[in-house]
Amino acid sequence: MQDQEKMQDQATQAQETAAPEQPEQAQAEPNLLPEKLAAAEAKAAEMQDAFLRAKAELENVRRRAQEDVAKAHKFAIENFAETLVPVKDSLEMALKLDTPSVDSLKEGVEMTLKQLSAAFDRNRLLEINPAQGDKLDPMKHQAISMVPADQAANTIVSVLQKGYMIADRLLRPALVTVAQ
Repeated sequence: MQDQEKMQDQATQAQETAAPEQPEQAQAEPNLLPEKLAAAEAKAAEMQDAFLRAKAELENVRRRAQEDVAKAHKFAIENFAETLVPVKDSLEMALKLDTPSVDSLKEGVEMTLKQLSAAFDRNRLLEINPAQGDKLDPMKHQAISMVPADQAANTIVSVLQKGYMIADRLLRPALVTVAQ
C-alpha cells in the first residue's frame, strides 16, 4: 500500500509541475496560431493545385491514349492494303490485254500469286497446309468428313481448303478429311 501511495504522490507532483507549463504554452500559442493557420492554408492550397495539375495531366494522357487507339484501329490494315495494291494492278493489267494467250495468262497469274504470297509474308499471314498423314489439330484444322484409309486414325487424308493464321491467331481453319 505504501508503494501505491508513493506512486500517487509522484504522479500528483508530476502533474503539478506540468500544470504551470501548460498555461505558458497556451499563452505563447495564441500568438503562433494565425501563423500556423496561414502556413496550413498555404500548404493546403499548394496541395490542391498539385492535385488539380496531376488530375489534368492524367486526363490528357488518357485522351491521347484513346486517340492513339482510335488511330490504330482506323489505320490497322493500311500496311496490308499497301501490299495488296500491286496485286490489284497486276490483275487489271492482265484484263487489259486484247488477245491474251493461255501461256501469258498463266504466267501473269503465277506472278500475281507471287505478289500476293509476298504480301501475306510481309503481314505475317501464314498458310496452314497440312501434309497427308499429319495428325489432326483441332486448333488449326476442321475435319469435314472421315473416310476409310490405310493410315492411322485421326490423321489427315486430304486438304480440301487451306487455312490461314495471322501471327498466332487463327483466321480460317484448314478444311480436311481424316482417316477413320
